[in-house]
Amino acid sequence: MSDPEIPSDEPTRADIRRIVASSSLGRQLRAARAKQQREQAARQAGERAPPPPARRARRAGGALPDVAALQRCIEGLYAERGWRVFEFQRSVWAYLQQGRSGLLHAGTGSGKTLAVWLGALLRAAAQPAPGLRVLWITPMRALAADTALTLGESARVLGLDWEVGLRTGDTGSAERARQARALPQALVTTPESLTLMLSHDTARDQLGGLCAVVVDEWHELIANKRGVQTQLALARLREWNPALPVWGLSATLGNPDHAMQVLCGPGGVRVAGEVARPVKLDSLIPARTERFPWAGHLGVKLLDAVLTELDVSPSTLLFTNTRSQAELWYQALLAARPDWAGLIALHHGSLSRDVREWVEAGLKNGTLRAVVCTSSLDLGVDFLPVERVLQLGSPKGVARLMQRAGRSGHAPGRTPHATCVPGHGLELIDSAAARRAVAAGRIEPRHSPEAPVDVLVQHLVTLALAGGFDADALKAEIRTTHAYRALDDRTWDWAMDFVSRGGASLAAYPDYRKVERDADGRHRVPRADIARRHRMQIGTITADSAVDVRWAKGGKRAGQGGAQSAPASGAAALAGGRLGQVEESFIGRLKPGDCFLFAGRVLELVAVRDMQALVRAGNAARGTVPRWAGGRMPLSSELAQEIRTLIALAAQDDYPEPEMQALRPLLDVQRGWSALPREDELLIEVMQSREGHHAFFFPFAGRPVHAGLAALLAGRISRSRPITFSLSFNDYGFELLSASPVDWAQEIAAGLLSGDALDADIEHCLNAAQLARRRFREVARVAGLTFQGYPGQGKSARQLQVSSELLFDVFSRHDPDNLLLRQAKQEALQDELDAERIAGTLAEMRAARHCITRPPSMTPFAFPLLVARLRERLSSEQLSERVARMVALLEKAAGP
Repeated sequence: MSDPEIPSDEPTRADIRRIVASSSLGRQLRAARAKQQREQAARQAGERAPPPPARRARRAGGALPDVAALQRCIEGLYAERGWRVFEFQRSVWAYLQQGRSGLLHAGTGSGKTLAVWLGALLRAAAQPAPGLRVLWITPMRALAADTALTLGESARVLGLDWEVGLRTGDTGSAERARQARALPQALVTTPESLTLMLSHDTARDQLGGLCAVVVDEWHELIANKRGVQTQLALARLREWNPALPVWGLSATLGNPDHAMQVLCGPGGVRVAGEVARPVKLDSLIPARTERFPWAGHLGVKLLDAVLTELDVSPSTLLFTNTRSQAELWYQALLAARPDWAGLIALHHGSLSRDVREWVEAGLKNGTLRAVVCTSSLDLGVDFLPVERVLQLGSPKGVARLMQRAGRSGHAPGRTPHATCVPGHGLELIDSAAARRAVAAGRIEPRHSPEAPVDVLVQHLVTLALAGGFDADALKAEIRTTHAYRALDDRTWDWAMDFVSRGGASLAAYPDYRKVERDADGRHRVPRADIARRHRMQIGTITADSAVDVRWAKGGKRAGQGGAQSAPASGAAALAGGRLGQVEESFIGRLKPGDCFLFAGRVLELVAVRDMQALVRAGNAARGTVPRWAGGRMPLSSELAQEIRTLIALAAQDDYPEPEMQALRPLLDVQRGWSALPREDELLIEVMQSREGHHAFFFPFAGRPVHAGLAALLAGRISRSRPITFSLSFNDYGFELLSASPVDWAQEIAAGLLSGDALDADIEHCLNAAQLARRRFREVARVAGLTFQGYPGQGKSARQLQVSSELLFDVFSRHDPDNLLLRQAKQEALQDELDAERIAGTLAEMRAARHCITRPPSMTPFAFPLLVARLRERLSSEQLSERVARMVALLEKAAGP
């Protein structure tokens, strides 16, 4: 992208003063000036100069009262606060004192944190020792900071001489240096920071004396590579301390026994919270339900009703499923109620840390009445003033809705309250289905990944940095984890060969010889530059390269910048003030002068320099909304099953939920023109229009599965004859549009839905090879094959992709059995394409009774698929006008 001429960056005198004042040189100058002033004042007074201010106090002593005395302190605290000690809390305390590991599975706000924390204190009191005693692992830095405050406050209230420290990516260098000298008695950290600590040869001295480890929000970690990283770290801690008890905390899991087994191994116990906390789940039902709904409103049509709900609630969280949706809703609320400027805010993971921390503080102290947010506030940060949660759009999953509902009424004795706001009429079914699934306890299970090789090779280099390792001993240690319990010698030998010489294809390149065996038989990292690069890339979180969004010099015009500028009103107004991050692929589609919506503001792009987008406040009334790669959120199997059940009940004139009663006009038209499928039926609607021949399939399995099925069926038919299909899909079904007719009954009878050669068909029809190539970039980064660059010298997504594509091609040609290559292909099938769910849904479609109808016009189920396809080629204004005309014609045909 060519940059326009931008204002001169020559610093003014004010700029220099500001830079010096904020730098370490500025701090030294201020300290020297203060010392001179003290000495001068002392001379004038005829006295000796007073001593400089005392340095920060050393660590707390760490002494605890004996177990009986501490137990009395705990009982006194509960009595003073008017709390009741629940039986599950006493069970956790007892198990921890016995040295048992386990999982505490209880509802949000039921007292899980206090149960495990006080149990850990009791165990520490029974085994007094210096140094770090309790390690607390959380999945998010924001949650880590909140947890550290909570634990530290409880220790203070109990009168304990304990310090609770924090170690995350946000921890400053001064605090890290202080921790290197002496760790606090309790430390809250993340999986990445813990692994980084394990990469130093002082790790055993620092972490070998633990008496308890707690893994918070275990359900958020278990199903991804960060959970595997946690398993490996815990295996190392158990190697040093075999009797170390490990406890997990979780609120929303469909398979808690498996989660406990993964975390604790044999001998673990599962404790279920016995506090009955009913969750109030309802829906914001519009006064009139549209009979021909279409996705794309993002629920803003219900803006007035949402404002009414916000008026009666002192503090509300409005959850969206994507950051783009959050930006649009925030703008809509602010435009409707400008008097709420400063009282409503926006929160998502791409905003700057200063903004996010300001919003979180406002929620805690009750100064914000509403915050539009994403999953960035899903987890267990305690916002006690929050009384209400609004879920904007379909919840997509049962556990997700329960987790978000738990952000309200977050204390024992209070009732969480979540209200679903449908984005369009059919999402009312999602809301009713989610409530029924919660009542029945049908929550999505989560399973640990099986032996990811990229995490394994990263772990080998990490431990080689920490004084080295013995290969046989480490292999036995790694096999104690659930993820690598079946690790075979061939995979182990391949991983060792890979870290030692880069494998068969990269042996000629010294940078890939990361680990060498010393004369004493231990494997160590031989070069300081390899060690430095590895520590900078420890972790398994991968994402598209992000571009910092910063104010250009003088870019913030007076009177502009949006309502949410509290933390940035001073700092961000200065040249270079940071607003957050957007993905490089989005910025790459803009040219200077284009406007986009970000951080609750309309911004104008000035230039792109060194992975930074320089912006100023835009004049446009609207702007493009950034899209983030993490926005895809599939419909869960459990929710999809409940949706099918509700539609089958409606087919029998049974409308058990208020949402289904509100949808009755829509469902009546659907049944009159086509059919409402029963649970053992597959509805297929076939019709002809000026566009061509349409076939609408309704498996109700979720958008990603339907995208795969549409491509699969189109590819299978096109192999037998020349035919081209246009595809459309949503959470409820998919459309195949062709210029020539298709006899779908005959195609199905001929094996269109067959499971034969399914893997090969998926790879061919769904372009799995290209997906695997893209997926390899993430695998290569975790495995250390590519380097993202030093701070300030980051590589673009294109540079990283070129590097990984070159390696992908080399491995494909010269090392086809490369395990990282195989893993990328497996992950593309499992995660990108969800091949397992495609296969399962295809089997259900094959076994179902095929209900093929020929409706006279577009049905309420088919209409959203038509609009989704039109959206790809029409502007928003053109689409709205055309949809309005189509709806008018359909409503006329449907009658009153």
